[in-house]
Amino acid sequence: MPRYEFRCRACGDTFEVNRPMAQAGEPASCPGGHADTVKLLSTVAVTGRGGAPATAAAPSAGGGGGCCGGGCGC
Repeated sequence: MPRYEFRCRACGDTFEVNRPMAQAGEPASCPGGHADTVKLLSTVAVTGRGGAPATAAAPSAGGGGGCCGGGCGC
């Protein structure tokens, strides 16, 4: 079940709520009983499984820039 993070505007507490995606937009009361809360945007970390860590691709040699990377000779 997805976990959503909220912040209470009254006391500043940040808390999490587990609920179905169909109820993601519904308001949540903070543990202190305040109803004035706002849902925070969450980030998701995606990692690979096993093997060596991924590395950034090296820039390709040549090119030359221009409007399309220099490949068309314009």
